[in-house]
Amino acid sequence: MQYDSNQIAEILPHRYPFALVDKIVDGEPGQWAKGVKCVTVNEPFFQGHFPQKHVMPGVLLIEALAQVGGVAVLALPENKGKLAFLGRVKDARFKRQVVPGDVVELECRLTRQKGPIGVGECTARVDGEIAVMAELTFAIG
Repeated sequence: MQYDSNQIAEILPHRYPFALVDKIVDGEPGQWAKGVKCVTVNEPFFQGHFPQKHVMPGVLLIEALAQVGGVAVLALPENKGKLAFLGRVKDARFKRQVVPGDVVELECRLTRQKGPIGVGECTARVDGEIAVMAELTFAIG
């Protein structure tokens, strides 16, 4: 499973213009997905959150993980045209700052699903080091 930014926009139209995933590099529809975010100094979120210190806000790392999970869920043929909503963040642990120049590997593995509700174990890494990990709950509508 591989998608560029245009294909991600087709799967997650409700996330634009706030897409935080540059590409999906691997995965299995309905099971898991792995994406990449190349953080640059000209990201629009740097202008408001920390103007003197360019650190990607943790909430946006969670959103990026949710977008990767959304691609995994919505890549299933039966979910085409549906939306994936982030319903809950549980046990988020932030281990490392993400700064311009970092290439963030974002992975979300869907561990359980009941009807339109699913749970994923998600991890963001930079150079193999964990930046954030969390359990995310999704609702498909």
